[in-house]
Amino acid sequence: MQAILALEDGTVFKGKSFGVEGEIIGEIVFNTGMTGYQEILTDPSYCGQIVTMTYPLIGNYGVNIDDFESAKPQVKGFIVRELCKVPSNWRSVETLNDYLKKHNIIGIEGIDTRALTRILRDKGTMNGIISTVPDFDIQDKIEEVKRFSIVNPVDEVTCQTPQHYKSEGLKVAVIDLGVKTNIVRSLMNRGCDVTVFPASAGVEEIMRIDPDGIMLSNGPGNPKDCKQAIQNIKELMDMARPIFAICLGHQLTALANGADTTRLKYGHRGCNHPVKDLEKDITYITAQNHGYTIVESSLDKDKGEVTHINMNDGTIEGIRYKNKPVFTVQFHPEASPGPQDTAYLFDEFIALMKAEKNK
Repeated sequence: MQAILALEDGTVFKGKSFGVEGEIIGEIVFNTGMTGYQEILTDPSYCGQIVTMTYPLIGNYGVNIDDFESAKPQVKGFIVRELCKVPSNWRSVETLNDYLKKHNIIGIEGIDTRALTRILRDKGTMNGIISTVPDFDIQDKIEEVKRFSIVNPVDEVTCQTPQHYKSEGLKVAVIDLGVKTNIVRSLMNRGCDVTVFPASAGVEEIMRIDPDGIMLSNGPGNPKDCKQAIQNIKELMDMARPIFAICLGHQLTALANGADTTRLKYGHRGCNHPVKDLEKDITYITAQNHGYTIVESSLDKDKGEVTHINMNDGTIEGIRYKNKPVFTVQFHPEASPGPQDTAYLFDEFIALMKAEKNK
C-alpha cells in the first residue's frame, strides 16, 4: 500500500508501507548505524520518535530473540530506503515486517532517506507524520503535526516496580530512566547484584538496599523535564556512594550540579560516533542516542572536569566530579548495538565501588 511521509515544513515523500497501516505523528530523527536496527527499535530513548535509518538496506538479518533492549518496540514509526523481505541469519525467528506488524508499528520504505537526512541536518530535527490514509493531504494535518511534543516519556518507559537480579557480588542500584537491557547485563556479567528501581523511586527507598554503587541509565526526552530525578541525584551525591551515569543520567547529573543543557540541532544517533577520552588520549568509536547536550560554559570547573569530548562537534561526552566518587558519560558504553570500545567504563565503575567499600 502507498504510504506518505510528511514533515512539518510541508515536505512530502511518497513510498510504500510496511508493518501496520494507519497514521502516526512523531519527532523525526535519523540513525547512522549500518546494523543494529533491532536494538534501535527497542531502545527506550527513542520513545515518541520516528526513526530514519541512513543505511539503505534494513531487515537483512531479520529479528532474533536475543538482541532486544526492552520488551517491545519503543519507536512510533520506522523509515527505511529498502526493506529486506527475505532475511538470512541463523538466529532469525521472524522478518522485520512481521515484527512491526505484531507490535502495531507503522513503517515506510522506498523513499530517499539521504534526502530526508540532509533536510534534518540542514533544518534540524522536526515533527512529521506517516500515513497510509487514502487521499491524505498534509494541509489537513499540518497544525497537529507542528503541535506534537513528547511529554514525560520517562514515565512511559520506566519500570513500575523494583526488579532484582540476585548475585553475590557488589550491590548496584540502577535508576531506570529508560534503561537498556544490556546495561543490566553488563553489570551482571561482572558479578553485580542488581536492583532496578523505577524513575519515581525516592532516595530512601533506593538506599534501603544499602547499595555499593548507583547507576543512572539512559532515557528519552528533555532532561529538564525530570525535576524529581534531578533532586534525587543531588541527594544521592551526598551519600558518598559511587555513581556511574549514562546518557540522560549524564545530563541529569550535570543539571543537579548547576550546569545547563541545550537541544542539539539534529542529535547524535548511531554506532559510529568518535569520542576522545582525554585522560587516556585515545579516541573510541561509540554508540549514541540523544538530542540534548551539556552547555560546557555552564559547567562549574570546581565541581567537575570534562573527561570525554565528541570529535565531530566538540560537545561534552564525559564528566568526572571532583571530591565525589561520580563519573558520567553521554554515549552508551554497554555497546548495544555496538561497538564495545568503551565497555572499560563498567570495569572502572567496579573498581571505584571496590575502592570506596574498602576505605
